[in-house]
Amino acid sequence: MDEIWMRIVENMTDRVSGPLKFRLLVQPIMAAIFAIRSGLLDARTGKPPYFWALATDPAHRADMLRDGWKSIGKVFMIALVLDVVYQIIVLRFVYPGEAIIVALVLAILPYLILRGLVTRIARRK
Repeated sequence: MDEIWMRIVENMTDRVSGPLKFRLLVQPIMAAIFAIRSGLLDARTGKPPYFWALATDPAHRADMLRDGWKSIGKVFMIALVLDVVYQIIVLRFVYPGEAIIVALVLAILPYLILRGLVTRIARRK
Protein backbone atom coordinates (compact mmCIF):
# COMPACT_ATOMS: atom_id res chain seq x y z
CA MET A 1 0.00 0.00 0.00
CA ASP A 2 2.88 2.36 0.73
CA GLU A 3 4.18 1.78 -2.79
CA ILE A 4 0.91 3.00 -4.26
CA TRP A 5 0.93 6.21 -2.20
CA MET A 6 4.59 6.84 -3.06
CA ARG A 7 3.82 6.36 -6.77
CA ILE A 8 0.86 8.73 -6.55
CA VAL A 9 2.90 11.43 -4.80
CA GLU A 10 5.77 11.04 -7.26
CA ASN A 11 3.48 11.11 -10.28
CA MET A 12 1.64 14.18 -8.95
CA THR A 13 4.87 16.12 -8.46
CA ASP A 14 6.10 15.11 -11.93
CA ARG A 15 3.03 16.72 -13.50
CA VAL A 16 4.25 20.19 -12.51
CA SER A 17 7.22 20.08 -14.85
CA GLY A 18 6.08 17.60 -17.49
CA PRO A 19 4.33 18.09 -20.80
CA LEU A 20 0.89 19.71 -20.75
CA LYS A 21 1.83 21.69 -17.63
CA PHE A 22 -0.10 24.69 -19.00
CA ARG A 23 -3.29 22.92 -17.94
CA LEU A 24 -2.28 23.37 -14.30
CA LEU A 25 -2.90 27.07 -14.82
CA VAL A 26 -5.63 27.11 -17.46
CA GLN A 27 -8.05 24.67 -15.85
CA PRO A 28 -8.24 26.42 -12.45
CA ILE A 29 -8.71 29.72 -14.31
CA MET A 30 -11.61 28.21 -16.27
CA ALA A 31 -13.09 26.85 -13.03
CA ALA A 32 -12.71 30.30 -11.49
CA ILE A 33 -14.52 31.94 -14.40
CA PHE A 34 -17.47 29.58 -14.02
CA ALA A 35 -17.43 30.00 -10.23
CA ILE A 36 -17.47 33.79 -10.50
CA ARG A 37 -20.33 33.70 -12.98
CA SER A 38 -22.36 31.30 -10.81
CA GLY A 39 -21.47 33.14 -7.58
CA LEU A 40 -22.67 36.46 -8.98
CA LEU A 41 -25.89 34.83 -10.11
CA ASP A 42 -26.33 33.31 -6.63
CA ALA A 43 -25.87 36.75 -5.06
CA ARG A 44 -28.39 38.35 -7.43
CA THR A 45 -31.01 35.66 -6.78
CA GLY A 46 -30.44 35.63 -3.02
CA LYS A 47 -29.11 32.08 -2.79
CA PRO A 48 -26.79 31.17 0.08
CA PRO A 49 -23.05 30.60 -0.52
CA TYR A 50 -22.77 27.41 -2.55
CA PHE A 51 -20.47 25.12 -0.59
CA TRP A 52 -21.98 26.09 2.77
CA ALA A 53 -25.51 25.46 1.52
CA LEU A 54 -24.40 22.23 -0.11
CA ALA A 55 -23.13 20.99 3.24
CA THR A 56 -25.99 22.22 5.41
CA ASP A 57 -29.14 22.06 3.28
CA PRO A 58 -29.98 18.42 2.47
CA ALA A 59 -33.40 19.33 1.04
CA HIS A 60 -31.87 21.24 -1.89
CA ARG A 61 -28.61 19.31 -2.20
CA ALA A 62 -29.58 17.34 -5.32
CA ASP A 63 -30.67 20.48 -7.18
CA MET A 64 -27.52 22.31 -6.11
CA LEU A 65 -25.29 19.44 -7.23
CA ARG A 66 -27.07 19.34 -10.58
CA ASP A 67 -26.62 23.10 -10.98
CA GLY A 68 -22.95 22.92 -10.00
CA TRP A 69 -22.25 20.00 -12.32
CA LYS A 70 -23.98 21.80 -15.18
CA SER A 71 -21.65 24.72 -14.62
CA ILE A 72 -18.34 22.89 -14.05
CA GLY A 73 -18.89 19.47 -15.63
CA LYS A 74 -17.20 20.27 -18.93
CA VAL A 75 -14.12 21.71 -17.22
CA PHE A 76 -13.93 18.59 -15.04
CA MET A 77 -14.19 16.28 -18.06
CA ILE A 78 -11.53 18.25 -19.95
CA ALA A 79 -9.24 18.04 -16.90
CA LEU A 80 -9.84 14.29 -16.75
CA VAL A 81 -9.16 13.75 -20.46
CA LEU A 82 -6.03 15.91 -20.44
CA ASP A 83 -4.64 14.02 -17.47
CA VAL A 84 -5.27 10.71 -19.24
CA VAL A 85 -3.45 12.09 -22.29
CA TYR A 86 -0.58 13.20 -20.04
CA GLN A 87 -0.40 9.74 -18.48
CA ILE A 88 -0.34 8.04 -21.88
CA ILE A 89 2.44 10.34 -23.10
CA VAL A 90 4.62 10.26 -19.98
CA LEU A 91 3.77 7.11 -18.03
CA ARG A 92 2.64 4.92 -20.93
CA PHE A 93 -0.08 3.68 -18.59
CA VAL A 94 -3.33 5.14 -17.27
CA TYR A 95 -4.02 5.37 -13.55
CA PRO A 96 -7.72 6.33 -13.35
CA GLY A 97 -7.56 7.24 -9.66
CA GLU A 98 -4.78 9.73 -10.28
CA ALA A 99 -6.69 11.26 -13.19
CA ILE A 100 -9.74 11.75 -10.97
CA ILE A 101 -7.63 13.30 -8.20
CA VAL A 102 -6.05 15.75 -10.65
CA ALA A 103 -9.41 16.66 -12.19
CA LEU A 104 -10.91 17.24 -8.74
CA VAL A 105 -8.02 19.48 -7.68
CA LEU A 106 -7.88 21.45 -10.94
CA ALA A 107 -11.60 21.91 -11.56
CA ILE A 108 -13.90 21.09 -8.66
CA LEU A 109 -11.88 22.44 -5.73
CA PRO A 110 -11.35 25.96 -7.14
CA TYR A 111 -15.00 26.07 -8.17
CA LEU A 112 -16.26 25.10 -4.71
CA ILE A 113 -14.03 27.60 -2.95
CA LEU A 114 -14.58 30.56 -5.26
CA ARG A 115 -18.31 30.31 -5.90
CA GLY A 116 -19.17 30.82 -2.23
CA LEU A 117 -16.58 33.56 -1.77
CA VAL A 118 -17.85 35.46 -4.79
CA THR A 119 -21.42 35.18 -3.49
CA ARG A 120 -20.41 36.58 -0.10
CA ILE A 121 -18.37 39.43 -1.60
CA ALA A 122 -21.07 40.36 -4.13
CA ARG A 123 -23.70 40.52 -1.39
CA ARG A 124 -21.63 43.00 0.61
CA LYS A 125 -21.44 45.37 -2.34
